[in-house]
This record gives sequence, C-alpha cells and structure tokens, in this order.
Amino acid sequence: WRWKNERQDYEKEVEQDREASRIAREVYRKRAMKPKKVLPDKLFWQVIEQIDWRKEDDDERMQLAIAFLAKKKVSEIKQFQEALAYKLYQLDTKEHAKNIGEESFINKDTHFSVDYFLYVRCCVIANGAALFEAVLQNPKEMPKDLDFEPLLYLAEEAYEFRMGKELDYETGCDYETYSNYKGWE
Repeated sequence: WRWKNERQDYEKEVEQDREASRIAREVYRKRAMKPKKVLPDKLFWQVIEQIDWRKEDDDERMQLAIAFLAKKKVSEIKQFQEALAYKLYQLDTKEHAKNIGEESFINKDTHFSVDYFLYVRCCVIANGAALFEAVLQNPKEMPKDLDFEPLLYLAEEAYEFRMGKELDYETGCDYETYSNYKGWE
C-alpha cells in the first residue's frame, strides 16, 4: 500500500533505516573488543605443541592436538577458542599485513586477500609461543608466504569429537581481518 500511495515517504524512511544500520555497524566495528575467559597461556601453548609437523597432511598434523584438547573440559575447549580468537585479533594490524610476503597489504586500493591474511596469522600461532611473541612485538617477523588454516577449526573439531555435536560459541573478539580497528588506523 505505501509503495503505491506514499512512495516518496516510504523510500525516504527505508534510506534512513539503511543509514542508521550502517552507522550502528560502524560503531560496533570500532568498539574495543575484549575476550571472554581465555584458557591460561601455559595450557593454550601445550595444545599448540601437539601439532605434529612431521606429518605431511594438514589433517594428520592436527589429530594429536584435536585429541589432546578433546580430553579437556568443555569450558576449556571454549576458552581455547577464545584465546585463539584473541591472539588472532592481536595480530590483525596493517603492519603485520604488510609483512606476509607476496600477498602483503599494499594499500586499500590494491587487492588484498583477507582470508589469506587470517591463515597467515594462524600459521604464526601454530608455530608456538616464541614466534607469536616475536611477531607480536615485531611485525617484520611475520612468516613469508606461509599459512595454516586448519588451526581455525581445532576447537570445533575437539568439541565435536568430545560431544558429538557442533560447537555453538561466539567469541568476545572477532578474528576476521580488519576487526582490530585500531590496528588498521
């Protein structure tokens, strides 16, 4: 009815709603993200140390880590996911993105794979605490042209192995590229 009889007013209201939604999304994106309860670092890195780099296949590399984490409490599996998300969030900066090799961030007008950058950040964490700390302090230490996507699914697979159903959990920090707003200023 409004489309036929009050089209201009209706279109104006729709546009106002869109703009309000856009502003709300921008405010949400710029908020400082804080992790919920995270797994203690010692236990987090023990899980990471279970990745078996002697294996050729990524799925095989992850089996020991999945089994190790699956033996923990459900709350610890979620805390692992929270800690992982926070560490990925910390590495989500423009300076880190500029130092990943062939696919490095150049500027906002040049193609940059946000997924690949996420997988490179996973590679940093999968290689242990020492590399993570070094890279966090010095973005030039980012691995070049290396990635490790399977790390993203470790907690989900451990939970599914333990509970027989999918993990339904939302972390306090978003680890997707550009989520760390301050890191991209």
